[in-house]
Amino acid sequence: MTSSHNPPEWNGIKVFRADGSLPLDDETDRYQDEANAMSVDDVITLDLDLARAAGVVVDRTLTDPYIDAIEKIVDVDAVRGSELQVVVDPMYGTSQLTLGTILGDMRVRAEFIHAQHNPLFGGIAPAPDLQRLSALIEMIRSGGGRYALGMATDGDSDRIGIVDETGEYITTNDLLLLLYWYLHEVRGEKGGVVRNLATTHLLDRLAAHFGEESREVKVGFKHVTAGMEEIDAVLGGESSGGLTIRGWILGKDGIFACALVVEMLARTGKRISELREMIYAITGRLYTLEAGVPSTPEMRIAVPRRLEAEPLTHVGPYPVVSVSHLDGTKILLENDNWALLRFSGTEPVLRMFVEADSPEKAEELLDWLKGFVTAGV
Repeated sequence: MTSSHNPPEWNGIKVFRADGSLPLDDETDRYQDEANAMSVDDVITLDLDLARAAGVVVDRTLTDPYIDAIEKIVDVDAVRGSELQVVVDPMYGTSQLTLGTILGDMRVRAEFIHAQHNPLFGGIAPAPDLQRLSALIEMIRSGGGRYALGMATDGDSDRIGIVDETGEYITTNDLLLLLYWYLHEVRGEKGGVVRNLATTHLLDRLAAHFGEESREVKVGFKHVTAGMEEIDAVLGGESSGGLTIRGWILGKDGIFACALVVEMLARTGKRISELREMIYAITGRLYTLEAGVPSTPEMRIAVPRRLEAEPLTHVGPYPVVSVSHLDGTKILLENDNWALLRFSGTEPVLRMFVEADSPEKAEELLDWLKGFVTAGV
């Protein structure tokens, strides 16, 4: 059971393999079927002290081995002497001790906010997105240029949020671009990139520029890491804040990601804003938007049925190049523009994602998706 952003009454349990990866669908389906086949009488409640005495529950302190493992991959020595100063928001979650230790080993001056553990997360959902990082952003903007970076992790520290030296929130799409460029060009780690289908196509453009393979997979980080293994990718990530690299655990890790971003700034000697402009000069710009609406079981049937009954030739005035049903319905337009309708696998929401050449076109595509969905309600 984890300090997830999902409601506690769902009693979510995350199952990991021994290598840190998540089981794929055929495995989780078996676990689910086995659990659902049990009756209440099959469930045994065991006092925690008895479970420890019987060896059913084993306590281990993993902080030091975990930090040591990160510091074998992240170049701690390269950061020392950089005199970087950062602000970190663990969002009342689990990263303060480990990330604080790593930053201390790097001799990075780090100021923490919302650092104490709090199972209610200060009354705010612990998701490191723009709407919930106002305190972090304000600290950087009022810091008189002292801070090179703001970093945040979610409740269980597997996702990351980044704020640049000006106080601008950096989307994970942009962060993935920066890290892929850094790993490939500065660290010299050749290889492709894997993203889920709701993540920016600029990664594909950058991979093509490098002469590397890019791969699109279904939503769910287990599909990202499976794709990474298939093509020996150097980076895998998703727009919702999760990423990992080749050589690290096969799962998203916000603490590791924060340490890698700090290394990137130290080794390049550049700020996030400078790196972004440099990458955009290679890839061009695309703009993403997303939205969600509450879904019903009826919608899960009606929306796909309408999409099949009305083959799409245009989204507004824009011609459709192709349609993918890999996961939901993704409508591919010209010049790497696209629109996606996908029902969430974890909550009753229909998610809508778009990416376009301009913010105005992105708004136009998102409005079209909203109109399409509501027209059938």
